[in-house]
Amino acid sequence: MQDIGLITNFWTEINSFKLGYDVYRIYINFQDVSLDTKDEIIEYFANCNNAWAVQSIKGPIDLDVYLWVKDSNKFEKFWNITLEKYGSYFAKYTISIFTGGIACKKSYLLTDKYDKSNREFFEFKSGGKTIEIGEIDYNLLNELAENARVPLIELAAKLGYSSQNVNYKIKNLIKKDVIKAFRVGIEISKLGLQYYKYNIYLKKHSQRKMIMDYLKGNPHVENIIFAIGWCDLQLEINVKNVEHLSQIMEDIEINFPDAIRKQSFWITSKYHRLRSLPELEFK
Repeated sequence: MQDIGLITNFWTEINSFKLGYDVYRIYINFQDVSLDTKDEIIEYFANCNNAWAVQSIKGPIDLDVYLWVKDSNKFEKFWNITLEKYGSYFAKYTISIFTGGIACKKSYLLTDKYDKSNREFFEFKSGGKTIEIGEIDYNLLNELAENARVPLIELAAKLGYSSQNVNYKIKNLIKKDVIKAFRVGIEISKLGLQYYKYNIYLKKHSQRKMIMDYLKGNPHVENIIFAIGWCDLQLEINVKNVEHLSQIMEDIEINFPDAIRKQSFWITSKYHRLRSLPELEFK
């Protein structure tokens, strides 16, 4: 499957919330910006040490930036500097706080054979007890973030520790909920599918959990994202085309009449950075 490009990579889902971080999302619409200046702005965000994801969007926004934030005052200083440099090129921007989500099993691979009631893979959320990690654990996570299938002996040699020690540390990081899962990257276009982000704005918030549970049963929903600001529910969904997505959106409105205020969606046209671990510095 790797040879034909169906499997693209093997990566590790790292729960940086456990390391004391929050996640701020910045949604940007550009104005009066040349291609060169747009590339400069994208590179500026992509080079941030704490950038989780930077992606160009086709839809209601132009650029989507996720930043790991440990100190809101430092973020405010960073954002003020950003506005001084590039604010004149922003027609508008929205800052939202990402608070967690539910990862679902890849049931879109077997839509005829899946357990509708057992699709949840794992949940991650902000808050709760955090832990401190040392340089050894960080270097280990740094390697696993990019390659979850690196052989233990090779990983140990690269880090300069015994394979037994490295294996113990991996198990300990799993136990402490820092490592959530080892994942497989799939090129869904090879399956005739397209990835969308689907935003739901609620009119009746009392039906939020019912809608979420209903959507969780859909085999095409891969992640359900929770946040403060922007929308009430955001889904990462893999469907055949926009018509297929429209059918799902209509189905929600039929099953939950008067509960939905608005729906929207977008396509990620390009990832400029995707890294689930903040870049830490050790003295």
